[in-house]
Amino acid sequence: MHDNATEVTAAGIARLAGVGRAAVSNWRRRHPDFPKPVGGSETSPSFALAEVESWLRAQGKLAEVPLRERVWQQLAGHPEGPLTALVHAGCALLLIHERPTVWLDASAGSDARLAAMLPGALEQVLTPRLSGAGAGPGAGPATRSDAEGVNTALTRCAVNPASTPPPVNASSAAPLVNASPAAPPVSASSAAPPVNTSPTPSPVNAVPTRSPVNAVPTPPPVNASPTVHSTPSVHGSTPSAQATASPHATPAARATPAVRTPTGPQLLPSVPLLRGAAELAAEVGARQAFEFLLGRHLDANPRQYTLTPAELAGLMADLAGPARTVLDPACGTGALLRAVDTRPGQELYAQDSAPDLAALSALRLALHTRAAVRGAVGDSLRADAHPELRAEAVLCHPPFNERNWGHDELAYDPRWEYGFPARTESELAWVQHALARLTDGGTAVLLMPPAAASRRSGRRIRADLLRRGALRAVVALPVGAAPPYNIPLHLWVLRRPDRTPAAPEVLLVDTGRFAAGGRGGPDWAAVREAVVDAWRAFGRAGRLAERPGLARSVPVIALLGDDVDLAPARHLPPPAVAGGAAHLAEVRERLGETLRLSAGLTPPPADRAPSGPSSSDPSSSDPAPAARRPVTTIGELARGGALVLRTGGNGGHARVPVLTDHDVLAGTGPSGMLPESEEEAVLTETGDIVVPVLGGGSVARVIDEATAGAALGRNLVLLRPDRAALDPWFLAGFLRGTANNRQASSYASTATRLDVRRLQLPRLPLEEQRRYGARFRALDEFERALRHASRLGEQLVRGMYDGLTDGTVLPG
Repeated sequence: MHDNATEVTAAGIARLAGVGRAAVSNWRRRHPDFPKPVGGSETSPSFALAEVESWLRAQGKLAEVPLRERVWQQLAGHPEGPLTALVHAGCALLLIHERPTVWLDASAGSDARLAAMLPGALEQVLTPRLSGAGAGPGAGPATRSDAEGVNTALTRCAVNPASTPPPVNASSAAPLVNASPAAPPVSASSAAPPVNTSPTPSPVNAVPTRSPVNAVPTPPPVNASPTVHSTPSVHGSTPSAQATASPHATPAARATPAVRTPTGPQLLPSVPLLRGAAELAAEVGARQAFEFLLGRHLDANPRQYTLTPAELAGLMADLAGPARTVLDPACGTGALLRAVDTRPGQELYAQDSAPDLAALSALRLALHTRAAVRGAVGDSLRADAHPELRAEAVLCHPPFNERNWGHDELAYDPRWEYGFPARTESELAWVQHALARLTDGGTAVLLMPPAAASRRSGRRIRADLLRRGALRAVVALPVGAAPPYNIPLHLWVLRRPDRTPAAPEVLLVDTGRFAAGGRGGPDWAAVREAVVDAWRAFGRAGRLAERPGLARSVPVIALLGDDVDLAPARHLPPPAVAGGAAHLAEVRERLGETLRLSAGLTPPPADRAPSGPSSSDPSSSDPAPAARRPVTTIGELARGGALVLRTGGNGGHARVPVLTDHDVLAGTGPSGMLPESEEEAVLTETGDIVVPVLGGGSVARVIDEATAGAALGRNLVLLRPDRAALDPWFLAGFLRGTANNRQASSYASTATRLDVRRLQLPRLPLEEQRRYGARFRALDEFERALRHASRLGEQLVRGMYDGLTDGTVLPG
């Protein structure tokens, strides 16, 4: 067994075989030939994927695993980690996307041949697509002569496989992203000295220190992008050059490219994954294959990344407007640049301090658009890769509350045109960085924490942004718009002043009213319509008439108080209390009707079930023991074909509302959205039963016509009964029994999980099932009426409090 074999955990084996983890544990105990662990820990071992698949196949236990799942398992168990695997897969998918025939020729031979041939082929794709070298902005596919050159090299190797393959990356032997820190960067010049001639090799992707390095005497033209595979050695400049270099050295001197061509030995462990990714690309396309793998990785590691929701990214791109050059200085996974509308000759500039994210973002954008992608690694505040850039738009979701942003070493940085940010005001440093990278009249849109609008330590910078006309709008988003989900974040819209407005006003918008009641996020369609409409109306006239509780433009002079507080809620008068006293009277009337309906739906007195002889004594006050009935389980019914069991997925190509576990528990409509992927979403139908598997509650919901068609969310199980054998309401009612749920649940230290297959229900004739079903349905109607009455009561109480306190309702 090779040390670098792809590994899989017990949970992965369970998915491969279509069983639970308990079954995998049983196999390990009962079968002495079960593969031995090759890694992990004693409590969570990992196994060689190839050995596991061979054993499952020999035992006849290998389920028909979807191609997506197989490729994901190869990526998740990669010996170098999933991030390196994603970068390798992204490089190969970009080659497949740009030059599919080159990939077909290279992959026709052995794994070793493919690993040896890939670097040369990748070099001719990565260089023009990710650096602009040899391809102008928005350049089209590679020319035929380029492809023929790669094919010729591949053919020569194929004709004489015994001969030594051509040197890997002969044009520029650039190391792989995330290569060993001891590996020095290699100069692209053919006359470069031997590798490692530098006294102290520099780590690949190391963030440059604040001491200027690699300054060059003649700066390149404005907007010049670094060549991806020709980064000079950090120690290549002379001491005198290092001593006199400007803090804002040229891009070629400071930028570390986002993606470097992996070498043959580095690619060899990834070859099975690359072949699987190519097979997946043949089914769904290279772009969707990469989106699926990236999405699965992000879903599997939610605490490692702060993501920008696609809906929010689209709103920010709309506010920025169409642009030919766009910069994201903290690009993350590239969501903001991916949301930008494409234009001819477009250039997308991306930078991130995390090398892996910078590489994944560059590859994602290259697969998504034909625009020129300029990706770089480094902290944009300390080591700006694009100091000469003057972009038409900047989109940014910066890190929040960063105290170590470079306050000490950047005290005299020329970007602080509006004031030197305090150590606690890292967000205002990002604001000024964005303005410094804009052309005159360009627009920047930044996602900001609400505290940045009101902290006293930033009031002088906020005041200068207002006085000089740079800050044009502040938009308060609903709670749940983006992480952290428990606070209402802000959007700041800025423009680099090309002239001072004659009567400067600032647009303030508060979309808090569009927050969702559950965890599915806000009503993005309403948010987008309200914000974009207000912004465009403000842009046309320079001011906006008041829209009560939603938006208004405020003169700058009115905001220049002691605190310079820009929070929209403090400057927008609240709307009338939901229509005033008349509306409250209407709510009160509806509440009365609902309470009368609830009283009519109150279940009749419960009848005592027949039991043993002692129950015939009417004077007995003790509850009679329940009659014992033959029972079956959901698992047995599923195996017998009486119902179909499905679980919620992680994505779907159909953009439909998603029924979340919170929706089921709260009894509300679908409120979520699944990430877009080629995975088949599970769509609900009328009469389906949906059961949450986490949380320990006894809940089962029958899908009605209003909810039918929604996609099934995570942590939910769907049961689709055969109506000729099972009544849906009978099934749902018995699944809600407390004792039933207790015997089918397992308990961890912090959570309870329900094994739906172990839930029980009695074996009864269909007519008897329908009698029970009618009673369960009446209980469900009563429960819904109570919920509705509770919501109306809360609305009435809140409205009365607000009306009495703001004067719209009189106490008498």
